[in-house]
Amino acid sequence: MVEQPGTPTRKNTRRIWLFIALVILASALLLRHFTQGTVEVRMATVVRGQLISTLSTNGRVEPIDNFAAYSPKPSIVKAIYAHEGEKVAAGKLLLSLDDSNAKSEVAAALAAERGAQAQLQALQHGGTMPEQITLVGSIRKAKDARNQAAATLATLQQLQKQGAASASEVNAARNTLEEDEAALKTLGQQQTQNFAPIDLEHAQANLANAQAAYASALDVLHQEDVRAPFAGTVYSVLVRATDFVQAGDKLLQMADLKHIQVRAYFDEPEIGKLTVGEPVRIIWQAQPKRVWHGHVIHTPTTIVSYTTRNVGEALISVDDSDGTLLPNTNVTITVTLMDIHDALIIPREALRADDSGDYVYRVVNGKLQRVPVKIGAINLTEVQILSGLPENAVVALTAADGSSLRSGLAVRPVA
Repeated sequence: MVEQPGTPTRKNTRRIWLFIALVILASALLLRHFTQGTVEVRMATVVRGQLISTLSTNGRVEPIDNFAAYSPKPSIVKAIYAHEGEKVAAGKLLLSLDDSNAKSEVAAALAAERGAQAQLQALQHGGTMPEQITLVGSIRKAKDARNQAAATLATLQQLQKQGAASASEVNAARNTLEEDEAALKTLGQQQTQNFAPIDLEHAQANLANAQAAYASALDVLHQEDVRAPFAGTVYSVLVRATDFVQAGDKLLQMADLKHIQVRAYFDEPEIGKLTVGEPVRIIWQAQPKRVWHGHVIHTPTTIVSYTTRNVGEALISVDDSDGTLLPNTNVTITVTLMDIHDALIIPREALRADDSGDYVYRVVNGKLQRVPVKIGAINLTEVQILSGLPENAVVALTAADGSSLRSGLAVRPVA
């Protein structure tokens, strides 16, 4: 049989590939022999640094000193003297309403008050002036009649002693004197007290009601002209000149924008982390490069519904307000719950715990060593170590293959 050309070459190629496979297999066996029991793990070093814990949420800006003007009655806006964004001094006229009706009501209320006052005075002093003059004349006539009756009685009594007057004449004169004295007493009572207590109470009540109505009419008249109660900024004008407004309609708003606060809304599980005095950063999306600073001045005391959330409302001061933040704007706030400098820190995933307490796996000479630790502050990613680990110590985080770690396990860093 004739040998085909090229056959020895194919045999040599097979031998070469077989040799390479044997070498690879031997290398794998040797590598497994020398690395058997060694696990790749992610590691971290204990370092000193700043440990910060923050809590972010949304809030709304509100002025501490706010003034809103409302229409006291249906009226027409006569003139507007301030525009939105204008800084005004205390007492400046901001807006005026048509006050013609208000002036008429003030005049009518004043007349009613004076009438009630006159009625009370007349009641207390024996009636009106003509009535008092008539009463004085009647008293004078009654006194004259009484004096004449007394003189007549005295004369008849002397004549009776002389036998010149009968007893019936004396009795008639005495009866006339008694009637005149009774009439004079009645007129005197009319002069000093010509009213019943209930009449006086009624007149006093009428006067009080008239005075209250007059004061109310004056107050309405004063509200027709809206003036700034303090120095501040007009940030909302809701009407225009010639607009008709109903009673209670809001006309404008102003505030001292250098004294503002933020009402912040914290989800229910986060409320317990807040304490008065914690520092706060405030950001307004309209000016994202600006940062305002403040602190917590009032923590939540109850839970309320806010959109789809159950939240507690906290008040945040704005310590460096410069008049730029506007009322009712939505802002983002970040509360610094904790800020520790020069702390020993490890990643939070390095910390483990069981019934005996907190511990970590420290890497010593390529093997894991369980070390109990005492921890301090903690945030989402880092933990403060108070004792148990020195600075620059290396701790294990997790195995690359997801296997469990144990004390004494041989490890090497993840390549």
